[in-house]
Amino acid sequence: MTITQLQYVLAVAEHKNFTLAAEKSFVTQPTLSMQIQKLEEELDIQIFDRSKKPIQLTDVGEKIVDQAKNIVNESGRIKDIVDQQKGYIGGDFKVGIIPTIMPTLLPMFMSNFVKKYPKINLIIEEHTTEEIIKMIKNGQLDAAIAATPLDEETIKEIVLYYEPFVAYVPESMSSFDKKELEIEDLKTNLNKVLLLQDGHCFRNNILNLCKSKGLLSDNHFQIESGSFETLVKLANEGLGMTLLPYLHTLDMNEKGTKNLRNFKDPKPSRQVSLIYSKKELKLHIIDALKNTISGIVKGAIAFQDVEITSPLHQK
Repeated sequence: MTITQLQYVLAVAEHKNFTLAAEKSFVTQPTLSMQIQKLEEELDIQIFDRSKKPIQLTDVGEKIVDQAKNIVNESGRIKDIVDQQKGYIGGDFKVGIIPTIMPTLLPMFMSNFVKKYPKINLIIEEHTTEEIIKMIKNGQLDAAIAATPLDEETIKEIVLYYEPFVAYVPESMSSFDKKELEIEDLKTNLNKVLLLQDGHCFRNNILNLCKSKGLLSDNHFQIESGSFETLVKLANEGLGMTLLPYLHTLDMNEKGTKNLRNFKDPKPSRQVSLIYSKKELKLHIIDALKNTISGIVKGAIAFQDVEITSPLHQK
């Protein structure tokens, strides 16, 4: 039994196809199939049920895959230990970012990070918070950027910044005439607050905010969408107001900024953190990410850095 054989097993388990697994593993399909067959012969069991399409794991195969993940992940830590001892900051580093943070944060820090740490190959993937938690636990991500707190025992959180919420109010609503809003202003127009669809943590931010203020009612949130851009367009059509994370408003055109309203102190906000497994060994890269992102983002929201509400639970 070899680490390479286990890696091939994991690839087939993930892609449910020998040809695709071989392609992702950068080997020929016959080579991958032969190595898996050798492992099955050595163990005298079948890991995969090849009669099904797509290929499925057998009952014992599922148990082997669970253990193989641990073995492959732990074997990779040997190189991490050596790199850390030598002070080498480089290699592949896979980072997950939630959809409501990715479009605004990534362009802000990526170029700066690449120039400062050219030997690090950042692999960025967009995932929901639920997916990120699972992938970190399975060793499929080295770290992630998400809204916190998550209250996961095996995951460590380092706060990067607090991002205020900003209201986008169409001219047709009475709140448009106010220079600043209060949380209680949401109650007046609760059935006209436009939200992201279920599955987005920013939606949970707003729901938690309203619950904490006792604002929820039976007819709340009649329209939902999958993106902030669509929510803004719906608001411009007079269908309601919406709340946006502050960084998302920085690239808004002059016409759009006329509809933005800050909240009075304490401002509602979300806590954004760099998260990773407590077993993670690439702490030198974690620190590099933290320092780069914190420095850039805190400068961008410096004038907004005033009293804010306590971070809202994301789950």
